[in-house]
Amino acid sequence: MDWEARLAGTWAELDTRGEAEFRALITDLTEELPADDPRSPFERAAALDSTGHSDLAVPLYRDALAAGLVGERRRRALIQLASSLRNTGDPAAGVALLEPELSAPSDHLDGAVRGFLALCLADVGREREAVAVALGALAPLLPRYQRSLANYARALV
Repeated sequence: MDWEARLAGTWAELDTRGEAEFRALITDLTEELPADDPRSPFERAAALDSTGHSDLAVPLYRDALAAGLVGERRRRALIQLASSLRNTGDPAAGVALLEPELSAPSDHLDGAVRGFLALCLADVGREREAVAVALGALAPLLPRYQRSLANYARALV
């Protein structure tokens, strides 16, 4: 079985394993990668983050991004880093990471970008913008009223 499939299988077992065991499994998998592979710090950061250790995840997300993480993992790292920064008391840094992603090429992570940006905006006292971002993310998912809700969201700011 290839590395990505084994990784996905391990992540699928997150809720059925103890947190320390899960983190150890992720660490074992990442040790199979070349030393400079940015997926390694990213996956270890995500495992720490998912088991309640946002503070320990932040430097690993930064390492992964600095090492040239690309594609979907890069965008996931930005989202997850912003969330971790918010959780550790620096939501303004989360806003700074996610606002540029609003103009990035669209993909299936757009809603997550907007959701976590809304949380960060609320925490820095920009509640109206937070609601606007959240409603803007919700509007396309509705069976009706997409145009109205999107217009109201824009009017908030």
